[in-house]
Amino acid sequence: MKKRTTSTVRKTAKPARTVKKDPSLEFAKMVAHAAAKIKAKDVHILDLSKLATFTDYFVIASGGSDRQVEAIADSVITEMKKKGKRPIGSEGYDSSQWIIIDFGDVVAHIFYQPLRELYAIEKLWSDARRVRVKL
Repeated sequence: MKKRTTSTVRKTAKPARTVKKDPSLEFAKMVAHAAAKIKAKDVHILDLSKLATFTDYFVIASGGSDRQVEAIADSVITEMKKKGKRPIGSEGYDSSQWIIIDFGDVVAHIFYQPLRELYAIEKLWSDARRVRVKL
């Protein structure tokens, strides 16, 4: 009968992976939080970085009335200005049904809920990865 020998194998710890933070994603999350602060509904972040060249992320949110849509958009702009980010431009304040706020690497779409369902922007960009965000 052969004698069993036990050898001690030392496991070496693998070096910790450093996760590189995406500043555009962090900014998109700040935009989402600013929208949620005014009780925006169905706040989503879509990652377009591999699909589009004009922006990296969409932040999509809804309001229950044209006044709420405008209040959400105002909150986003005000909160981002406090953080030193000013929008390149905005559209839609005249009707407050769909307000777009362009920050360059992040574009916020604030919809009046029935219009969001009509345009179905998430379906249009269905190839985009959805980013989870805790609100």
